[in-house]
Amino acid sequence: MEDYQLLIDLHKKGYRQGPGGDSETELAIKLSGLDTAGSLNVLDVGCGTGASTIALASRLDCQVTGIDIFDEFLVEVIHKSNEKGLDSKIRTRNCPMEDLPFAKEEFDVIWGEGSIYNMGFGKGISYLRDFLKPNGILAVSEITWFSKERPKELEDYWNLEYPEIATASEKMGILESNGFSIMGYFPLPKKCWEENYYAPMRSRFSEFLRHNEHSEMAREIVDSEEKEMELFSTFHQYYGYGFYIAKKL
Repeated sequence: MEDYQLLIDLHKKGYRQGPGGDSETELAIKLSGLDTAGSLNVLDVGCGTGASTIALASRLDCQVTGIDIFDEFLVEVIHKSNEKGLDSKIRTRNCPMEDLPFAKEEFDVIWGEGSIYNMGFGKGISYLRDFLKPNGILAVSEITWFSKERPKELEDYWNLEYPEIATASEKMGILESNGFSIMGYFPLPKKCWEENYYAPMRSRFSEFLRHNEHSEMAREIVDSEEKEMELFSTFHQYYGYGFYIAKKL
């Protein structure tokens, strides 16, 4: 198996493929004012197995398009939408977020929980802006430093993994320089990592390793995830995900 196929195998049965929570999605919706709007055209980028897609379709008067590059994830989105009677409000499409097959200014809302890092924050913000209508809403969660100073071990790790990690004020500056007005921000609480993401993933490790015959590549993926979990447990006061809600000017 290639690395990406192993990652699909590990994550396809997960409710989430990154830190987050239904109550946090709902808070972002309230901060955006979308809960009082109607007939919205929403794009959920990097939707994974559909946690945020389902939440948006459940809470808003909208049509949601969930995009991801893995068909296995999109099958789960369709299954969940059928189970919840939301199939008329949700459609899926296999495409990369850096090459969207949509018209300029097509969407009222672009949502991305934990996915914009695939492009990089600055490049992603600039690119996605073109697909939003004037006064459209962009809501993204992104890895964020919670302080200006942090332990060298932690800084070295994240600068290697994702050099665009930065403080909330720096992220907001990028949004503003790309023609957005900040409507809201909040950090995701610890439970969004440990209870909602890490614990369920950890419970799948044994089956994942067994299914992949304890291959070296599978073991390396588990070791990498366990290292990240340990790092977060030790240093969670210094970093996490920030949820940014902004309006296109």
